[in-house]
Amino acid sequence: MGILNVTPDSFSDGGLFFDSQRAIAQGLELAAAGADILDVGGESTRPYSDPVSADEELRRVLPVIAELVRQTGLPVSIDTSKAQVAQAALDAGAEIINDVTGLAGDPAMLPLAVDSGAGVCAMHMLGSPQTMQDNPAYADVVEDVSGYLRGRRDALLAAGISPERIALDPGIGFGKTHQHNLTLLAE
Repeated sequence: MGILNVTPDSFSDGGLFFDSQRAIAQGLELAAAGADILDVGGESTRPYSDPVSADEELRRVLPVIAELVRQTGLPVSIDTSKAQVAQAALDAGAEIINDVTGLAGDPAMLPLAVDSGAGVCAMHMLGSPQTMQDNPAYADVVEDVSGYLRGRRDALLAAGISPERIALDPGIGFGKTHQHNLTLLAE
């Protein structure tokens, strides 16, 4: 999966692809390098980041998604926790919803995922981007994260999303210490 953060404040690329044309060029480079999926996000989820409006998120991602779908033919995922953004991204050609809240943050997200037939990626995050790194603690990080993801999987299946449309993400770096991340990776 090639990641494109169309944000000025991403922790992974520092806003290098905030401009739509630069983001599209990077997406094409990722595709040429062998990416099977392109993941486009317009709202930073780095620790202590500020949320942006759905309108701003849409302004950032829609031209990038539409052009990457047109030029690459690769599946594109929308990294968002807002159903309004996910719907517009799907309308623009995205095929996957990648939600850091595990499709549990916006009550309209799960019905959208069911009705659209999109693939989904449900992630674990302790808290929100604004609070997730404020002393994250677990009784057993592997069991706690696994239990959460099993619960999300069960909720997605019960809602009518078929298993082959579901991916689960332990959320490395999201509400976890360095040691938590290493423990999850080791397991």
